Amino acid sequence: MSSFNIEYRNHGDFMKKIIISIIIMCLLLFIGTQILTESNMILKSVVFSFQIWQNNIFPSLFPFFVLSELLQYYGFIELVSELCKGVMQKVFKLNGECAFILILSLISGFPSNAKYTRELYEKGLINEREGTKILTFTHFSNPLFILGTIALLFLNNKEVGLLILLCHYLGNIIIGLIFRNYDVSEPTHEKVSLKRAILKMHEKRMQHTENFGQMIVRTIMNTINTLLMILGIVTVFLVITSIISHLLPLGSYYQSLLNGFVEMTQGLKYVSILEIPLKLKAVLSVMIISFGGLSVHMQIFSILSDTKIKYLPFLTARIMHALISSFLLYISFDLWTYLL
Repeated sequence: MSSFNIEYRNHGDFMKKIIISIIIMCLLLFIGTQILTESNMILKSVVFSFQIWQNNIFPSLFPFFVLSELLQYYGFIELVSELCKGVMQKVFKLNGECAFILILSLISGFPSNAKYTRELYEKGLINEREGTKILTFTHFSNPLFILGTIALLFLNNKEVGLLILLCHYLGNIIIGLIFRNYDVSEPTHEKVSLKRAILKMHEKRMQHTENFGQMIVRTIMNTINTLLMILGIVTVFLVITSIISHLLPLGSYYQSLLNGFVEMTQGLKYVSILEIPLKLKAVLSVMIISFGGLSVHMQIFSILSDTKIKYLPFLTARIMHALISSFLLYISFDLWTYLL
């Protein structure tokens, strides 16, 4: 290749980067202008983000984040990996350590799956391929959020909330089965041993020289830092959603879909006030929580940003999850409401 062509290509790449920089600066200045001229609207969005964080995110995630880190100190990963290795390998073709991520994600909800995945990855208990795979089917919404906020506060129907929970969780398991051949861990031929599991747990606990008070302080600091990062991301995306909603004259239905695509909780709130049948509200709700919204995706991406764990399979799985869970709810809604 001639020096002229190389110089021309380098000049073209340089100009593209210049144009991207100009576009980014224009967008930031535009957002800044909107914040100044529509300060009342922006203020409401920021206050709403704090309400979401205070009423939903912090109370549902804080205790589980603290508990999960303490469990790691005291050997829970070693215990559950030994006891669950047979199930994880046969069903999902993953090593036993991934059971820790699956179990705690079931009860704590996203984005805790990314936090647990990162922690095990940093400890060398799973590799980047295993981390990428387990992330695809551990995107569980907190059960208290579904049964409390969505079912009672938004939809005012406890039975439908339970159906949303079941379809959302079942959709994740189906995703796990679909992705089971994405990465196959080397199978172990040892039989599950409760004695070996307890000994591994004990050995892990004895490795730590810190006392319980020191562990608690460090755990709380790590948890608060993660939760504050989540608060910041939720606030930014709610502000962006408010600006888009203000500029685009969308109908209430498309407005709800847009809000759900960008920030999950706000989208669910808008869906609940639409004048549409309860069945369609439930379908849209389970679709939104199964996708997660760009705000949740950014939280996941931020937690895993400096690892080799891939984001694209997670995004693909979320699109599939949204379609599968909403289809499951649609075909089972009439029978479910009839039986209950």
